[in-house]
Amino acid sequence: MANMSMPSGFGGLLRYDEEYESKFMLKPVHVLVFVALVVVFRLALGWIF
Repeated sequence: MANMSMPSGFGGLLRYDEEYESKFMLKPVHVLVFVALVVVFRLALGWIF
């Protein structure tokens, strides 16, 4: 660790592409559609039962 030097302008922030690589790349639209489907499913259960 003594050999590493960080520029003072970053303040410990990391870029996300260097930090973690996920196997599942979800777009925000996909997340919104999934949430909408869960809400519709929950409402349908209320009407059926």
